[in-house]
Amino acid sequence: MRQYEVMYVLRPDLEEEKVKSNVARYSDVVTNYGGEISKLQEMGKRRLAYEINKFREGYYVLMNFKANSDAVAEAERLMKINDDVIRFMFVRDEK
Repeated sequence: MRQYEVMYVLRPDLEEEKVKSNVARYSDVVTNYGGEISKLQEMGKRRLAYEINKFREGYYVLMNFKANSDAVAEAERLMKINDDVIRFMFVRDEK
């Protein structure tokens, strides 16, 4: 298993429970594929550097985890098809 970091930005107009369900969904994907989450940081609503899909703000979430590539591929697939996620980036940590 390798160490990964993902930051994703959710739409700012989501209700709090919808934000929590999205965070739980992606955390569950990692754990269901045998990974372990080392850090989950909900950074809250912040201003975007530039407009994305007519949004000037977004709800930022940072997650560090250890998993295999299947978990990353599945989480990435789910983020691509979810309209609540306006941006995401996975980075493999080389530590």
